[in-house]
Amino acid sequence: RYQRRVHGRLQRLKERYEIEGTRRTVDGVLLVHQHNHPHVLLLQIGNTHFKLPGGRCKPDEDEISCLKRKLTKKLSPPNQYTQPNWEISELLAVYWRPNFEQNMYPYLPPHITKPKECSKLFIVPLPEKCIFAVPRNYKLLAVPLFELFENSKRYGPVISAIPQVLSRYNINYMGGQP
Repeated sequence: RYQRRVHGRLQRLKERYEIEGTRRTVDGVLLVHQHNHPHVLLLQIGNTHFKLPGGRCKPDEDEISCLKRKLTKKLSPPNQYTQPNWEISELLAVYWRPNFEQNMYPYLPPHITKPKECSKLFIVPLPEKCIFAVPRNYKLLAVPLFELFENSKRYGPVISAIPQVLSRYNINYMGGQP
């Protein structure tokens, strides 16, 4: 069943590539602190599929606007008075899909002139207090960095690499008493 879904998703990518060219996607890495340790907010679909909040950009849309739109759609409460003002920070990583296959790479192989997808991960700092509303078929999880580290079997290669790409930052907990 999983293989059928992956095959269908890659087939749709192929069909859209013929019309739009390289697909551009953006994802947000939202960090929270629990028990004095950084955690990454992930969306869980079913029991085994995890993803960062984000999605596909429209052909004429810039990446920052797209990520703000996707975060609002996936995480914001429907009440317009509680809409967060998403602040998109630094570009954390770029991944490339060279072919119509499941694998994405943190580099574009030199022999590839027409990549099929470019996915960018951005850091999204959160305010001290924030309210989320998650679609019914998702769960919002705060997963500690030590759980993600080298755990590609459970989280996939992109999400499990987040601790490495975050290692260039000094993450300080600035909150009040734990």
